Amino acid sequence: MTPSLAQPSLLEMHGIVKTFPGVRALGGVDLDVRPGEVHCLLGQNGAGKSTLIKVLAGAHQPDAGTITWQGSPVVLGDPQAALKLGIATIYQELDLVPGLTVADNVFLGRERSRFGFTRAADASRAATALLTRLGHPEIRPGTEVGSLSAAAQQMVSIARALSQDARLIIMDEPSAVLDNEEVERLFRVIRDLTADGVAVVYISHRLEEIRQIGDRITVLKDGATVATGLPARETPTREVITLMTGRTIEYVFPERSAPLPAGQEPLLAVEGLSLRGSFSDVSFTVRPGEIVGLAGLVGSGRSEILETLYGARRATAGSVRVAGRRLRAGDVGAAVAAGVGLAPEERKSQALLLGESVANNISISSLSRFARGGFLSGGAERAAAQEQVTALDVRPGDVTREVRTLSGGNQQKVVLARWLLRDCRVLLLDEPTRGVDVGARSEIYALIRALADRGVAVVVVSSEIPEVLGLADRVLVVAEGRVLAEEPAGALDEHRVLDLVMEGTTHGGVPATQHEGDVA
Repeated sequence: MTPSLAQPSLLEMHGIVKTFPGVRALGGVDLDVRPGEVHCLLGQNGAGKSTLIKVLAGAHQPDAGTITWQGSPVVLGDPQAALKLGIATIYQELDLVPGLTVADNVFLGRERSRFGFTRAADASRAATALLTRLGHPEIRPGTEVGSLSAAAQQMVSIARALSQDARLIIMDEPSAVLDNEEVERLFRVIRDLTADGVAVVYISHRLEEIRQIGDRITVLKDGATVATGLPARETPTREVITLMTGRTIEYVFPERSAPLPAGQEPLLAVEGLSLRGSFSDVSFTVRPGEIVGLAGLVGSGRSEILETLYGARRATAGSVRVAGRRLRAGDVGAAVAAGVGLAPEERKSQALLLGESVANNISISSLSRFARGGFLSGGAERAAAQEQVTALDVRPGDVTREVRTLSGGNQQKVVLARWLLRDCRVLLLDEPTRGVDVGARSEIYALIRALADRGVAVVVVSSEIPEVLGLADRVLVVAEGRVLAEEPAGALDEHRVLDLVMEGTTHGGVPATQHEGDVA
């Protein structure tokens, strides 16, 4: 239910300015949020969304501007001050402690105790009640968080926010690791919260989600508010994109190249590949210049297939060949030496050294190129990295800058630049546009197609079926660890893929035992 226009604001932010050394992250942001509404915060990567929510969470202090809470000016000097007011933040990069239990994480810093003794049973019961409210009673309070799936960890993080009796919950890309059913469950929880008067600031790059769950929209561009209070369901997508980018962008994919020559030998050949408990008997080929997509739901085994091809997981059966040469199972070094590169799903935790420079992150897989008499030539390394940064239009273009300071889209470009510098022949891309804004998506799509046109064999995994169909030449539909179909992308549409997936999930997944066959 959309809050009344006459209802007083719960939160007001006016003229918020935040400057870091050499960077003006926020240059005058205005935002007002009413009780019981879902207020969607939109903007390209680098527009200032993350900085703004950190100001609101008390993690950053603004250089100028005012914050009003329930009509009274406030200073959010630290995260505890925000929590005391009832402001809880669920970050895109979940801040859970892997070695602690679910219950410990839910009540971290607010442990339930009596006479100085922790009351673990009380915490366990309360955590179970919260997770049941979220529709996940199967997540046990005594389970170690690090053993849970990404989607389950997201639910634990939401449970922690609910446990704080929050009046305002900030959700930064909460659906990024959730499948369609999980997203619908999340939306039901959000609707229950707003019905109780809780406000939600919702950040997402998926504009279709904004239509479903949002009440009003605020758009940021270059650290400033360019529009606020827009009705989420009535504002045309074209208008939102134009506000975000300053130009009109059609959500289109680069044109496919001319058909590949007949009889061309595959660059990547996968035969009977299996990984016990994840996927079984996967076979396909990719020719030079071809993009093959893996379409399916979260948990279908797509990511595990890519990780096994890369050697990060050891196959229990099957073989992988690059240009006819068989790769040794579970050997990342052998895969990289053969010309295989991987851009993993979780780029911050799996692909990037966040505290290192852009140059170091780009060159890390090609260091032998810059060795001179046993010493690393820093100048040559930076020059090579700068060439890639310029070619990919990474912003800012300073290769000495820490990669953690870049937006998500630019961080993804750095990962791709690493493999461009390496001249890889097979590129494996897992969720290449997750957390990437509309404008940067178009750039990444064009870059992937350009790589294929240079003769690279590309395998793409994405949870967004239109992305797979629009980018790939050929598509494998995967469900519960099995390849259900392999067809040209032009012969499929989203409904057909979903029909195949749903049909496949009714026939069981990976067998409990598999042949110990020809291990790669």
